[in-house]
Amino acid sequence: MAVQINHISKTLGGQEVLHDICLTIGDHEVVGLLGPNGAGKSTLMKILVGLHSPTSGTFTVPTKAQIGYLPEQNPLYEEMYVREYLLFMARISGVDKSRVEEVIAETGLQPEAHKKIGQLSKGYRQRVGLSQALLQDPQLLILDEPTTGLDPNQLDEIRALIRRLGQDRTIILSTHILQEVQKMCSRVVILDHGRIKADTHQLQNIEELFRKQTKHVV
Repeated sequence: MAVQINHISKTLGGQEVLHDICLTIGDHEVVGLLGPNGAGKSTLMKILVGLHSPTSGTFTVPTKAQIGYLPEQNPLYEEMYVREYLLFMARISGVDKSRVEEVIAETGLQPEAHKKIGQLSKGYRQRVGLSQALLQDPQLLILDEPTTGLDPNQLDEIRALIRRLGQDRTIILSTHILQEVQKMCSRVVILDHGRIKADTHQLQNIEELFRKQTKHVV
């Protein structure tokens, strides 16, 4: 078991954004959190990485050093070179600098490692963010909207990379794109208004399930 979430609820600004969330996620699962805007996906992820505390409930995850996190707004120092940035992040994380070359190879960054981050395409910036998240060789990767803003070629590359990373890690990723979970995930959890509406390994009819579970009568 990689992640255990027990009756997590979260209130922000007087509004309950998560309600009684219960999930068990096993080792090496790639789980997609799917839901409309405001469903609670990012809030749940921030709780799991320690950026928010739950209002109620408990959860069990690997130690902080064994969790890699890529937020939706990928924070990068654009004036730094790729390798320089990763060496800097390794140093402040207490990771041996030899790990930098390993993650550069793992994420396919070798052709761009000598460039400034500000010169990179959106796809390669996402690879830099993933590389930073992988520095501590985490057991659990949490990726918030990792494919947002990518063109079709970049999408294919990042999808393939995430599938590869999921072979020996547990991954939780959020997305608005129904096709993404079919391309990358072994399981999908649909959230709406802070509640779990569906939890399934059957991804063939995911669009129909999503619309059924999130359609609101006006």
